[in-house]
Amino acid sequence: MTRSVDQVNATLYDVRRMPYGVARSTAAAAEVERVEAEGPDGARAYALFVLVESYVWGGEVTKAYLPFTKMLRWWDEHPEHFDAEDAHSLFWSFKWMVGHLMEFPTVPAAQIERTLDDMARRYALAGNGTNAVALERFEWARERGSADVEDAYRAWVATPRDEYSQCEACEPGDRAAYLFETGRHAEGIRLLEQVLQGSPSCATEPGDMLSHLQLAYVEVGDAEAAARTHRRGLRHLDTGVSMTGPKGRHVEFLARTGNASRALRLLAEHQAFLTEADSPGDRLGFLTSASVATGALRAEHADTPVALRDVPATTVAELDDWLRCEAAGLARSFDARNGTPAATERLRAAWDHGARSLLVDLSVLSVGPEAPAEAPGAPVTGGTSEADDQATALPSGSLATSPAGGTTGTEPGGAEHAEHAELMMAGPTDAEDLLGLADEVAAEDPVRAAQLLRRASALLESAGHLDRAGFALAEAAQHAAVEGDEDGAAPAFVHALALLRAGGVAPRFVGPVVRAYARLEAGRGDVAGALAQLRRTLDDLDAAGPDVVGPATRAADLVERDSAADERERRDLRDTRARLLATAGELDDAATLAEAVAEEFARAGQVGDAAHAFWLAGRSRSEAGADADAVDLLESAMEGFAIVHDRDARTTVANDLVAALRRLGREQDADAVGAGLSG
Repeated sequence: MTRSVDQVNATLYDVRRMPYGVARSTAAAAEVERVEAEGPDGARAYALFVLVESYVWGGEVTKAYLPFTKMLRWWDEHPEHFDAEDAHSLFWSFKWMVGHLMEFPTVPAAQIERTLDDMARRYALAGNGTNAVALERFEWARERGSADVEDAYRAWVATPRDEYSQCEACEPGDRAAYLFETGRHAEGIRLLEQVLQGSPSCATEPGDMLSHLQLAYVEVGDAEAAARTHRRGLRHLDTGVSMTGPKGRHVEFLARTGNASRALRLLAEHQAFLTEADSPGDRLGFLTSASVATGALRAEHADTPVALRDVPATTVAELDDWLRCEAAGLARSFDARNGTPAATERLRAAWDHGARSLLVDLSVLSVGPEAPAEAPGAPVTGGTSEADDQATALPSGSLATSPAGGTTGTEPGGAEHAEHAELMMAGPTDAEDLLGLADEVAAEDPVRAAQLLRRASALLESAGHLDRAGFALAEAAQHAAVEGDEDGAAPAFVHALALLRAGGVAPRFVGPVVRAYARLEAGRGDVAGALAQLRRTLDDLDAAGPDVVGPATRAADLVERDSAADERERRDLRDTRARLLATAGELDDAATLAEAVAEEFARAGQVGDAAHAFWLAGRSRSEAGADADAVDLLESAMEGFAIVHDRDARTTVANDLVAALRRLGREQDADAVGAGLSG
């Protein structure tokens, strides 16, 4: 029985609610195939658009051209089957196609120009505004480095906005990127500062504009604004789309501001973009930022070891050589297509700009920038040298010494020394007042909240309230971790754990702090300490036994409650241990433990947690090359997420399952997974 237009549209609406990825694209492709075979014709345009959209934002842009071409042909042959929304979607997706053609050097310049002319013709015939056409003509002139690029930019900016213009969140970032590229930093900064007073938001914003703005502040020497913008930008990198460019710019920013270890950690986190991205243009952008970063690091850190999966480099110097060679080769391929040297010239200009640097203190609980990053004549603001920090006497009650002895942390450097002095002289000096103020400012100023909490912890520790001191310091460490100061957060977590244990806190309450510390160390790629903390806490849980109050055993129901809480924490800690093992590359052990923990979660009725653990087990098996073993585990994860109605997680697991099935040659099964998601 043929479905109605409303029925198909409802299914397509469900597809559009899925996270981008191969599962969503597979589901969209299944709907197109069914509509083309069975009808109704009135739903075909929308089905094709959903498939185009899924491919474009799901990292398979080259696959979008076929359904887009079909949509155009359908429009030419049967415009009566397009309602107003279908027509709008067609012309909106035209922008994606034209823009993405430029991202592939194998697409001839003549084809791009023909497509641009076709876009202009079709927009004119439909009576659409011309702002989008003006934007694409500017972008093509910019890509080729044409002599009339400035005129094209001004023509775009002067063209009135219309319903096909870039969204109001994207357009200022696009304008500012060109202004920064042409050296007009003050103008671009003013534009973005004004826009950011509101709350611009879309799939890529404000993350994209913030990534440009942080670097503009480096250019003009404003370290405080650069730090603030960088921290804000980090919160907008996980958007469900690749964000290749912004992630690369954050790596570059860290390298150019004296934060070498952070730059290398972030580069390792996003290393997949070094060899593969959504398009060659995206990859060139990431390679450009990464090579600027390694160029900035090379003078002081040439021999620093690096370990990247698919890159033949073992030191920063070798990585810099490889990146520059790869970027230069890719730029030449674009130059050959464009008939100009523009891509190579942009790359060289980026390398030249990368020589300008600015010390930016990103510390929250740690010392400031790790090493001088200034170039001759470049502005240097904020932070102090390591020698200055080491020469500064630590105040009593600092994180320098744990109850058991030994160094476990540091006082802040640079601007944070001033903050500490201000707190001591003018701010609250009572622990309760510090804790209250930290709670008040946490939402707006998490950096200050972390510093207030650390000071409160020091006072509580001095007064012998080790349990409260530990929890306050753990909260400070978590704020620091969220704000990107992993180097300060890690020792703070370790000292917080020492305080909690010394204060007699029950292991089940220590566990959540251990797990927060483990998540931090997983991101840093250094899991040995976290694994030791997990093992100790699990041993403490095993040794704890029933609680006793005075000479009498506690009531049976309380003992049962505490025992159940201990068991739940034990499961959570074992789950975290499996994740750390996966991070460390011990994939077989991680998968075996994760599967066992998943079954424990399931027996305890924690279906959502079981699904996450099955997912980890399945991913670990796949990464170990055992896709056949992964399939059942991933299917179990999907079933669990279906039970708890976590649609996004279920779809994301389906991405992994579809990929595994395709690697096994089980194409029909892979298609069935996608079709099942939309059913």
